[in-house]
Amino acid sequence: MTPRKNVKVRKYSTVLLFWLVCIIATALKAAETPSVSLLALSKAEQTLSIIDPTTLAVVARVPAGPDPHEVIASDDGKFAYISNYGGGAYNTITSVDLLAQKTLPTIDLGALRGPHGLAFAAGKVWFTAEAAKAIGSYDPATKQIDWILGTGQDRTHMIYVPPSLDPIVTSNVNSATITLIEKSNNSAGPPPSGATPRPAPRINWTETVIPVGKGSEGFDVSPDGKEIWVGNAQDGTISVIDISAKKVVQTLNANVRGANRVKFTPDGKLVFVSTLGGPDLVILDGTTRKEVKRVPIGHGAAGILMQPDGPRAYVSCTPDDYIVVIDLKSLTVTGKITAGKQPDGLAWAVRK
Repeated sequence: MTPRKNVKVRKYSTVLLFWLVCIIATALKAAETPSVSLLALSKAEQTLSIIDPTTLAVVARVPAGPDPHEVIASDDGKFAYISNYGGGAYNTITSVDLLAQKTLPTIDLGALRGPHGLAFAAGKVWFTAEAAKAIGSYDPATKQIDWILGTGQDRTHMIYVPPSLDPIVTSNVNSATITLIEKSNNSAGPPPSGATPRPAPRINWTETVIPVGKGSEGFDVSPDGKEIWVGNAQDGTISVIDISAKKVVQTLNANVRGANRVKFTPDGKLVFVSTLGGPDLVILDGTTRKEVKRVPIGHGAAGILMQPDGPRAYVSCTPDDYIVVIDLKSLTVTGKITAGKQPDGLAWAVRK
């Protein structure tokens, strides 16, 4: 082979190697986070999966910290926050950059141990601290816990916080209660003429403790904001609370022992109840309050998430290591997602 031919072969080999490296690098690079993502926790593998809801493919998995149970996304869809529960052993929230697909420095909650339920409202992360019998809020802008309120209830577990922050609702598992927390301004009226102006009235909070059934854990507020439906795991019942009356107005004998989560469809017509004590997802009519259907999904289920802009629901089948996709029109299983062992908490992230 002549020297000229050797140069030519080496040139082609170099080009081929360059393109081969590019192809391998592209293959190894994780897919970009979709603008609308389904987030799913794996308790056993301690990871957060970022899922494309169109293809149902997992595009990335990142560390979620010890014993991850619930997840919530920021309003701009760029960050996720994960409660590290441990039954009260842990006191951290893990944060994740969803665009960079990486775990950020851990949020230390100090004495507020056992974080579980999460909500994101008014630019802040709201959380329960089960072992401390309290709830609080964390401001990502200042990186500070800026508000704490005691509930005085045992195992304050899940939390609901609307954009107006009023009312805040918590479930208290071992106390068999729901706490309704409402704003109230503490004002002494205008100062006398010529007196030093008083500071702006501070916000006080009033708490109404509403007895429900035993094992009250999962709950949801109806889309019209008028009712709270509570799953009572030990009783197998559903307590329906009238928010304006601040009391239980009906107890449904729904036969849902082991009830874990309760979730309204976006139109309020149906209510889904998952149970770790049975193979079916229970679906109730939001108006008649009667059972509509039981959908076989596996050996038990936990987290439920409604797709806000589409006709699907997602249910974590924790014992079976998959997430089922439910069509809201046919009320049937139309798909399954594998996102790690013991899936639990689910959330939407919508980038703005």
